Amino acid sequence: MKTTLLDLIPVSVIETLLSRAMDTGGDFAEVYLQRGRAQSVALEEEKVKTAGYGVSCGIGIRVIKGTEVGYAYSDDLSTAALHKAAEVAGAIAKSGKTTRSFKVAGKQTPDRYPIHADPGAIELQKKIEMLQLGDRVARSYDTRISQVMGSFADATKEVLIANSEGVLVDDLRTMCRFNFSTVAADTNGERRTGSHGGGGRVNFDFFDEFNPETVAKEAARMSIAQIGAIDCPAGQRTVVLSPGWSGILLHEAVGHGLEADFIHKGTSLYANQLGEKVASDLCTVIDNGELPHRRGSLNIDDEGEVAKEKVLIENGVLKGFMADRLAGQILGTGSTGSGRRESYQCAPMPRMTNTYMAPGPHSHSEIIESVQDGLYCASFGGGQVDISNGNFVFEVREGYLIKDGKIDAPVKNATLIGVGPESLKNISMVGDNPTLDPGIGTCGKDGQSVPVGVGMPTVKIDNMTVGGTSQ
Repeated sequence: MKTTLLDLIPVSVIETLLSRAMDTGGDFAEVYLQRGRAQSVALEEEKVKTAGYGVSCGIGIRVIKGTEVGYAYSDDLSTAALHKAAEVAGAIAKSGKTTRSFKVAGKQTPDRYPIHADPGAIELQKKIEMLQLGDRVARSYDTRISQVMGSFADATKEVLIANSEGVLVDDLRTMCRFNFSTVAADTNGERRTGSHGGGGRVNFDFFDEFNPETVAKEAARMSIAQIGAIDCPAGQRTVVLSPGWSGILLHEAVGHGLEADFIHKGTSLYANQLGEKVASDLCTVIDNGELPHRRGSLNIDDEGEVAKEKVLIENGVLKGFMADRLAGQILGTGSTGSGRRESYQCAPMPRMTNTYMAPGPHSHSEIIESVQDGLYCASFGGGQVDISNGNFVFEVREGYLIKDGKIDAPVKNATLIGVGPESLKNISMVGDNPTLDPGIGTCGKDGQSVPVGVGMPTVKIDNMTVGGTSQ
C-alpha cells in the first residue's frame, strides 16, 4: 500500500461500513477515505504577503441503487459517526433489510509519480528564497516592471478506496505549483500584465530547471511584450494557436462535451454523435491519465479504477467519451477511469485528466509562413463555453498579428468566438511539435475543482471569428 490510511480505519471496519451501507438493498457501495496537508507562501511588494498551512481528513460513503445515488461524508472518524454516514448513504435504497457481508483485498496499482524529494519536506525558507530571487530577476528585466507577485504551493493527499465488489486500493498524490505574475507600466500610464508558472506531481528538484530565473523572466517578458499593443481588428480571419497552453481551448470547447454525464443526459452537442465526423481529418484528441508526473495524471481515479489513455476523437471521427462508474453503467460502456472528485465531501463525476491534441505533419514555421493575414494566439486568459451547443468565447492574453507569413505587432483586447465542432472542422494545419502546458490547469465543474493538464501542437484554424476593438 502507498499510504498509511489503514492506521486510521482498519480493513475490518471498512468491511463493516460496506455491509451497513448495503443493508437496505443497494446495488453497490463505496468507501472513500482521504487525508491531506497543504502549504502555501506568496510574495508581493518584495515582502512575504501570506503564508498558510492546513490539514484535512474525512470519509465519504456512496451507495448506488439503479441510477440513484446516496452520499454521506464525515470528518468525524468515530465509530458512531462512521456508522451513521453508512446508514445515511444507504437510505437511497429501500428494498427492505438485507444482511450481507463484504471482504476487500488490496491490489497492485501503477506508480506514475514516484517522489524522492517531497516538496512538502523542504523548509519554508527555501521556498521564500526562490520567490525573492524571482522577484529580483523580474524587476531587473526592464525598468518598466512595476509590480511582481510570486507564489509557491504544495500539497500531499492520501486516498483509500474500497467497495462492495472487493476492491481495496490507495494512492499518495503530491502536487506543487510555482508562479510569478508581473505588471509593466510605461510613462504614458499603459499597464500590461504577464504570468508564468507550472509544476505538477513532481519532485522538488523539478525546480532546478523550472527555476525562479526562468519563470520570473518569462512573466516579465510577457508583460513588456504587450506594451504598445494595437487594437485587435475584428472579423473573420485565420488564427494560429501556439503550442502548449492553447490546449485550454480544446479542454473547454470540446473536452467537457465529451464527459459521459453530459452525454447520457443529452445536454452535450456530442450526444448521438459516436462514430460521426466531428472534426478535421488532422484532428486526434486524447485524454490521458498515464503521463508521468503530470498535473492531471492519476494512478487510480477517485473510484479506484486505473486511469487510462483514451482516444476521444481519431482523425476527425468521434470514438469515445470519458465515463465514471455511473455514467458508464447508464451508457453501457463501463468506466474509463475518469471518475474524479475534489475531496471526500464530494461524489465523483466524469472529468478530464490530461487532454491534448496529437501532432500533425506540419512544422511551426511552415504554419506561420502559410498565413498572409491572421492572428497568432500566444497565450489565453479566461473563457466561457456552452456545453449544449459548443459556443465559446476566449480571451487572448497575448496575441500578435500575422502579416505576410511573419509574426508582427502585438494586439490587445482580442477574443476568439466560435463553436467547438465547427472550429475543429476548420483546422487546416497541425504542427509536429506536441507540447503540454507547464502544469497550471485547474478545472471547475458543478462546484468541484480538480487539477488537469492540457496540450496542443501549433494549430491553424481558418475562418474563425475574432472579436476586437477595430475593424
